[in-house]
Amino acid sequence: MVEGRIHSIETMGLVDGPGIRTIFFLQGCPLRCVYCHNPDSQTMFSKRRITSDEVVKIAKKYKPYYKSTGGGVTFSGGDPLVQGEFLVETMKKLKAEGITTAIDTSGYGDNRYYKEVLNLADIIILDIKHYDNEGYKNVTGKSIGGFYKFLSYLEDFRGTIWIRHVMVPSFTDNEESIIKLFNQIAHLASKIDRFEILPYHKMGIEKYENLNREYVLKDIPEMDREKAKTFEDMLAKMLEQERQKYRIAKEII
Repeated sequence: MVEGRIHSIETMGLVDGPGIRTIFFLQGCPLRCVYCHNPDSQTMFSKRRITSDEVVKIAKKYKPYYKSTGGGVTFSGGDPLVQGEFLVETMKKLKAEGITTAIDTSGYGDNRYYKEVLNLADIIILDIKHYDNEGYKNVTGKSIGGFYKFLSYLEDFRGTIWIRHVMVPSFTDNEESIIKLFNQIAHLASKIDRFEILPYHKMGIEKYENLNREYVLKDIPEMDREKAKTFEDMLAKMLEQERQKYRIAKEII
């Protein structure tokens, strides 16, 4: 049995997938996002380990809440795709118990397990960091190629996709950037349930201080929530237009 390295567990979560959810934050992430609010989850170091059976045991306690609200289990991080082998083993056991699963990911991990993970997952919550390679490197420290690789696997995904984007002032808070962000995933519109803009905040600064790490965005103001909502509404309209094109094309065929 494969052990997972875990950062923390949240019960009764309400935002990382539909309904009431149990969220397992796994340790490890290949990205180093400049606004990461859980920098302590980036390395693989964790004093806490967990088995797939232990995950299922915890999840089963909350099955009545899942059933009444359409909830389930969400794996987040770090990035859960880093621990692909553990993820696959655990998701198989959750599926056997009738518990739905969501994966909250940036699309960077162990690509040997992408296909199996996507065959088992009900929802993918995909975080788009930036729309071009230069911007992606500035935000994450990695090239955008790894993200595109995961995106290619989503073409065969049969579940539901949520798209998220952390909007930082002077990074992507403009109409041109929003259009380019949308164009990255427009071909998946028929599978996308929503597109969320998460306004940049500074709630993670204290963690950087505790880790003796520099917080490079300390001089960047927090994102205005109303402005972020305006862009989110714009994305919702673009998404609906793309879905309509898909429906029309399907009717013609």
